[in-house]
Amino acid sequence: MQNTRPILAWETLLELAAVPGPRATLRDRLETALRRAIDDGTLPLGSALPPSRALAETLGVSRWVVTEVYGQLVAEGVLDARTGSATTVAVTAPTHTPGRGPRSTPAVTTPPRFDLRPGLPDLRGIPRARWAAALRAALTELPDQAFAADHGRGHDAARETLVTYLARSRRVAASAGDVVITHGATDGMRQLARELHRRGHRHLLVEDPSWPRLRDVAEESGLTVVSVPVDADGIDATALEAAASATGARAALLTPAHQFPLGAALSPQRREQIVSWARCADAVLIEDDYDAEFRYDRRPVAALQRLAPDRVVLIGSLSKSVAPGIGLGWMVLPPGFELTTATGIPSLIDQAALAHFVTHGDLERHLRRSRMRFRHRRGRLLDALDRELEDLRRTLGGLEVTGIAAGMHLVLSLPPGMDAADVTGRASAHSLALVPLRRYVLERPRPEALVLGYGDLDDALVDEAAALLAGVLRAAAAA
Repeated sequence: MQNTRPILAWETLLELAAVPGPRATLRDRLETALRRAIDDGTLPLGSALPPSRALAETLGVSRWVVTEVYGQLVAEGVLDARTGSATTVAVTAPTHTPGRGPRSTPAVTTPPRFDLRPGLPDLRGIPRARWAAALRAALTELPDQAFAADHGRGHDAARETLVTYLARSRRVAASAGDVVITHGATDGMRQLARELHRRGHRHLLVEDPSWPRLRDVAEESGLTVVSVPVDADGIDATALEAAASATGARAALLTPAHQFPLGAALSPQRREQIVSWARCADAVLIEDDYDAEFRYDRRPVAALQRLAPDRVVLIGSLSKSVAPGIGLGWMVLPPGFELTTATGIPSLIDQAALAHFVTHGDLERHLRRSRMRFRHRRGRLLDALDRELEDLRRTLGGLEVTGIAAGMHLVLSLPPGMDAADVTGRASAHSLALVPLRRYVLERPRPEALVLGYGDLDDALVDEAAALLAGVLRAAAAA
């Protein structure tokens, strides 16, 4: 029988989360606290954890912090998550030897050998030498006066360079004055959500399923997220209008170029319908340009911003195109749209390096190499899955791959009756990291599936990863 006693006294959890060291993030502290509580038996096997929203509110942290920790521990098989039920400590979770007590140091997580989690680019392909050269050039070429100036929305050279690049690559219609340099997509969303709240917005329409970080940032800023379904043509525009009418929402967060995680591109008809709604409702459309640079069957579609520069805020970053650790991004705002709640901009040196990196063609050369690498890797993974899953598809059904030929992930449906969390837990025992589709679902249940990321998967391990996944699926089916 499942143990449903409360997870811990909240004060105890906060004490456990107080990991020494100034560099311990909230996410790391919470993960360590949960691991320690499981290891020392404070959280018994099978015990229920609170919903992510409730725990985030009680601890005073972003819901994203909690969902990321839960997701990581589910992927490792430490926790178990099932649709319609509480997240629980997995009955197979490792524990300490009785009587030994808690560890005195945080748990060390070994990186998985086969990493099929989505969201990361190829970290082995970071153009370190060219970025280092851009940083050196920035330090050398910036005039002395630039280091004392107030750069407002960002360094002029960086904004001018970005607007030229975006016009060329994404057909964005804007001027340099519309561009704001940010620390990344999350920073941009945080600034925008605060501004929308200040202007009286209280609801934000979001795709369901979707990447949780941006919608959680919106909730932190006081916006209530409203779920809108997604299908093979992207977000359902008719459902969006109905949800807006029911809630009074006049803002929507979209990924038109390549929806995460389902992998659809927003159809032309829906683009027109959503823009028409925004004009009639005096609404703001937030376009998350998630991995839009990586399309393999055709040229990338133009940004939605092109259709309605007066209604769309385009958010982008180097997170998926280069690496999240660089910490640079941008917003393209409608003309005259002011951010009265703006936060600090990135380092002047980093901004100047970005301008040099783009102006000298380094970004586009890196993107061309990345496209070739990802297209080849995606093709190899699809071929390997076809080969390894042929018998399972014939006998069990399901196991279909969906999503357009783009980006760094695909979706693999599971056979009827198979549980994605169970598959994920089994895979973790073989150093295979997987993520269930349900991790990204807000409130609309979907068939069981896995979101397979291949961005940071070593090319030499593609075939072995597919064979290992097939073995895990066979074991899950037999069980």
